[in-house]
Amino acid sequence: VPGGFTYSVPAPTTGSVTPTTGSTAGGTPFTITGSNLTGASVTIGGVPATGVVVDPAGTTLTGLTPPGVAGNAAVVVTTAGGSATVPGGFTYTTRAYVVNNGSNTVSVIDAATNTVTTTITVGNNPYGVANTPNGTKAYVTNRQMGSVSVINTATNTVTTTISTGTPSSLGGPYDVAITPDGAKAYVTIQGASENSVKVIDTATDTVTTTITVGNNPYGVAITPDGTKAYVVNHTPGTVSVINTATDTVTTTITLPSGSLPDGIAIAPDGTKAYVTNYDLGSVSVIDTATNTVTGTPITVGTNPAGVAVTPDNTKVYIGNYRSNSVSVISTATNTVTTTIPLPAGSGPYRSLAINQDGTKAYVTNYDAGTVSVINTATNTVTGTPITVGTRPVGVAVGAVA
Repeated sequence: VPGGFTYSVPAPTTGSVTPTTGSTAGGTPFTITGSNLTGASVTIGGVPATGVVVDPAGTTLTGLTPPGVAGNAAVVVTTAGGSATVPGGFTYTTRAYVVNNGSNTVSVIDAATNTVTTTITVGNNPYGVANTPNGTKAYVTNRQMGSVSVINTATNTVTTTISTGTPSSLGGPYDVAITPDGAKAYVTIQGASENSVKVIDTATDTVTTTITVGNNPYGVAITPDGTKAYVVNHTPGTVSVINTATDTVTTTITLPSGSLPDGIAIAPDGTKAYVTNYDLGSVSVIDTATNTVTGTPITVGTNPAGVAVTPDNTKVYIGNYRSNSVSVISTATNTVTTTIPLPAGSGPYRSLAINQDGTKAYVTNYDAGTVSVINTATNTVTGTPITVGTRPVGVAVGAVA
């Protein structure tokens, strides 16, 4: 028969994706229903989904989301018959968890809209916060309670409270950091009878080890490879280096006299640690290979405390409490390139965090009860400060499950 006969493959049709939101880290299981889905592939935000399986009837498709950037992403299903865009797409979620020391709460900020969506009650005098890498939990230290609240980020409820001992209005658990594999949380403990780090097994949410460090341990940070934890000891002006395999202190680094160090952040490549010297108005840089202070301290504003490094390892942001400003340091030259003014009376005291793609810095304004958001491309404050609770201190920004 001239021309033969051409079989055509019908184009796919789709309904919405379930769930409609998930972590920027990827790995969220999803389901799409429709018709003519046999042999389909899926992209979300232009990136292929993994583990795509279609049922024999060609009406249901499942898979895992790829990593993405916070915000809505187009979902496209493609077969031999054509492509279909899923209505509504898929929204990648990132949140900032802000600890309100005076309100005994945590404010949850939607990083896409910079609005508070939920307020969670935790223990008395909360201070530090850290999210697990997979985004399923947030750990919050409660100083007066001598405990750590564990928040389920899917429901934004406290599911467990872990006793750490040594509750005190001037001491108790202070800061917290979590290993890159999410297996351990390191919590600094201050008190007249104990200056230590408690190690929490995040699978069981129990304290497994106590490590003695220097007096008044404040900030804690863990290297990207997870092998070392650096603990800032406020009163003696030192940094304890912990081997996370043995959970023992292997080195103590001395900082400049009278520094009263506060915060610490480690570069994404793991080569440097940046420590804020609260009383000296400076930042010390530690070479993590030799565990020695390199060069002279970098002068910043008055009473620097919070510190964070951008994911591309090019800039360090420092919150200056009494100067109501944020200093931006170039990691290439270890010099301040920009100083960003904050509203008068802000008091950016304890913490500063940068989102996963490095586009925003979140600064807690202790005195004003707000959070300022900085555009890291322009180094300017965007919009008006976000109102949270009383005396916001710790802040963690990351993917949520």
